[in-house]
Amino acid sequence: MLNSFSYVNDHIGFCGSVKNSPSDFVVTEIDVFGRLLSDTESSCAISETSLKQNSPYQQHHKRLRINAPELGVEDEHCQLENLSHASEECLSSVKENKERVTKTIQSGIDDTDILDSLLGKSVNELLSQFACNVKDAWNSENDQTPYSNEFSLGPIFEKENRACLHSAVRQKFPFLMTVTKNSEIIVKANADYRELCQLVTEEEAYDFFKFLDAKLENSKLSFKPDKNKEHRKTVHHFISKKFGKLLETKSFSVTDFSGQQNTAIMVRFRDKMCSRKRPAADCQEKQNLYTAFTLQKENLETLEAIGYLSSELGVLPSDFSYTGIKDKKAITYQAMVVKKVTPERMKEVGTAIVKKGMKVYNIHRVCQHLRLGQLKGNHFDITVRDLGLQQNDSSADLKERISEAIENIKTNGFVNYYGPQRFGQGQNVRTDQIGLALLNEEMVKAMKLFFTPEDTDDPVNQAKKYFLQTEDAKGTLARMPEFKVREKMILRALNRYGVNHEGCTRAWFSLPHSMRIFYVHAYCSKIWNAAASYRFKIYGSKVVEGDLVLSEENVDESSSLNDRVHIVTAPEESANNYTIHQVVLPMVGHSIKYPSNKVGQWYHEMLAEDALQTCRFRLSALQLNIPGCYRHILKNVHNLSYRFLDDSKEGIKSEDSCHLDASKASLFLSFDLDPSCYATVCLREIMKCDI
Repeated sequence: MLNSFSYVNDHIGFCGSVKNSPSDFVVTEIDVFGRLLSDTESSCAISETSLKQNSPYQQHHKRLRINAPELGVEDEHCQLENLSHASEECLSSVKENKERVTKTIQSGIDDTDILDSLLGKSVNELLSQFACNVKDAWNSENDQTPYSNEFSLGPIFEKENRACLHSAVRQKFPFLMTVTKNSEIIVKANADYRELCQLVTEEEAYDFFKFLDAKLENSKLSFKPDKNKEHRKTVHHFISKKFGKLLETKSFSVTDFSGQQNTAIMVRFRDKMCSRKRPAADCQEKQNLYTAFTLQKENLETLEAIGYLSSELGVLPSDFSYTGIKDKKAITYQAMVVKKVTPERMKEVGTAIVKKGMKVYNIHRVCQHLRLGQLKGNHFDITVRDLGLQQNDSSADLKERISEAIENIKTNGFVNYYGPQRFGQGQNVRTDQIGLALLNEEMVKAMKLFFTPEDTDDPVNQAKKYFLQTEDAKGTLARMPEFKVREKMILRALNRYGVNHEGCTRAWFSLPHSMRIFYVHAYCSKIWNAAASYRFKIYGSKVVEGDLVLSEENVDESSSLNDRVHIVTAPEESANNYTIHQVVLPMVGHSIKYPSNKVGQWYHEMLAEDALQTCRFRLSALQLNIPGCYRHILKNVHNLSYRFLDDSKEGIKSEDSCHLDASKASLFLSFDLDPSCYATVCLREIMKCDI
């Protein structure tokens, strides 16, 4: 896929081989706090200082400023990277805080640091003062409410952040209520709390509203015994009127310490806490049963690893969330979250999955799933073996060639192509071919491409051959190995609905959304790669009229993707107002701008060749929506260092001599890349050869 693609650097390069073994290519995620994931428990902890520094209130006004130069597309989701980085930091801290809030609710401990972490100390103090004013006004005889009617916590733009703040405020101050207005959280006095205080003691009202907000499954609350039947009736009526859809009440007999019989009211949540209109999955999510872990895998695709794990745990592949797809022929460390699985259950499968090339670390409970792109980037430790000069290079100094290449890449960066692994490197059918068939709504063709076997004769490919020969979904299902979860999900649907257009459509829809859209995004990535090559072929590294650049001026939280992308004018080209590092190219979709020069015309011609000139980039049958986005044409490598290794029988040691013995030397590279950047593409630019 990269044979005809461009280079931005003019050094000669060198030869070598990569991924001779998985241990030669180690990928480690960098979390939102800039820390490497590890295979120890220490990476679970987040310090209180980190939480305070990343509170949503402190960060919301910086979100479009942090990492502003970064604009790109995540491996599986078209997202603006620079708009997500800061909010991802905030989301991660709030996720940790939300876990603490939940623990506090369950333990009954008053953790006064929670709101400090979420809001910052100064805002939390103002909130506490507002709460005191409310109580003082209620307790005053004339109750003239000499306090502000409401208090703003400021705009909180992430839904998860707002949910955490709502819960934390109401747990600390049950006599207050919180509402959201255009992403701004407003705190008010809770009139229902005050009304209940007229019927029961304030202590009981306080406990009731904490119980109500916590929504702990199977939890119950009892009011103090009450001999007055009419009064109990009034309390029953109040709760039924205000919270009847959520709660139910019942009177029961109790015996006090003196042996006297009395009656108390018990409150509990109704069995069906979720609306009947909502799917069962929504109800499951309310249980907050999420387990996070670090997955180490070797020589496995991410989706293949998820297939193994889901089979062992007895859950669906869609129950797993992750920040991005990792290389197959490598050792990789990545964060994952699985729902409906306890940490104890996750630990139980640890031994079973080792034989599949996987290990799990840092297993702990969290409150929500991960999102694609929710990371700072990836760290790579790569060994390049079989070093040598390029075929037509007469230089005798390999070490000099390597040093020159690395210094160039540090200065100029690399063309930000999607790597070959995105398209199924070395496979008979590439993922972008399947994506094109789906976009053209050729569901049967896409299905046959999906089941096209490779040249090996293993059980998986034997099953695929059988399917193409017979279209016998049931028989193929029996032949397909258990860990091939995607294939088996599709085969079950085909067996039920048939191998026709409608049946294949239903079969594709049986896959989780992230898997369905993966193929479409692969096609969009192929077009982007070709567009980048065409752009360099026509215009080189000069920014020209009609190019798209990322604007960093007049940016605010309401800015859309297209608001931030500017079309270069002729005067701006003449004045050299922009650099090539600011140029972006669109990922095709229904809501993007195209360049207004020859590159834009090329896009339309390419889509026409693939019969997509009228494509709306919406597949309602598969519930796929492809709005499109923008990706920087160039990227920089971070923290790049290297050293030479001597692969001798005595072991591997640093090669410090001036002359490099290529016959026994290897090159060790260590560097960081932003999300959605490919190390194989960076290496290709360094070495100037296909790897």
